[in-house]
Amino acid sequence: MAPPELSHSSRSRLTSRLSHLFPSESLFDRLARVVCEAECLPRKELFEAWEMARRVRRTLRGGRVVDLAAGHGLLAWALLLLDDTSQQALCVDRRRPASAERLAQSLVARWPRLEGRVEYVEEDLAKVELGPEDLVVSAHACGSLTDRILEQAVKARARVAVLPCCHHVGERERKREPLEGWLAPDLAQDIARAHGLQAAGYRVRALAIPGEITPKNRLLIGEPE
Repeated sequence: MAPPELSHSSRSRLTSRLSHLFPSESLFDRLARVVCEAECLPRKELFEAWEMARRVRRTLRGGRVVDLAAGHGLLAWALLLLDDTSQQALCVDRRRPASAERLAQSLVARWPRLEGRVEYVEEDLAKVELGPEDLVVSAHACGSLTDRILEQAVKARARVAVLPCCHHVGERERKREPLEGWLAPDLAQDIARAHGLQAAGYRVRALAIPGEITPKNRLLIGEPE
């Protein structure tokens, strides 16, 4: 993994001068060097995307990757690198970061087989058409946006993986969960999300990425049974 002197949770941007910290030919180090050369992502985002992607790919293979609230789209790129049987990825966000194209060009230059396989659309997430063959993913979609993504995936009977965050956004509007009397509100909400997937006929896996990357590290994976 990453060298100990490189904080996994830092929001500082990775730059080319840090490439030497990833010297091996492991897939992660090769990806990290490309991200460093692109000079557009915070360290935290690299580690989040990688740790989420490799856990997802342990159980969910193939299909079109649909990365909602995608940001730079690194999660989608990582999922394609980890499983070449996924031929296409769609990244969706209301606004594509200006530097996302630089990252895409750097990744395609390193892995030419990825050319033309990732599409980025600036669109309202609710307008994205999903299907049962899709793999829907989202890393840190804020507050109720995670719930809307889960609802869209369930409606389409698509496989889904989310890394929730910002549980208290819209505190006045959100539904209070019964278990909040015993558990921290964020944990109660994520348990309710897992139960909601189960009730919809999904096989659920409750995992976590390393806490040193982010305290919002609960990874919820659902697959229709």
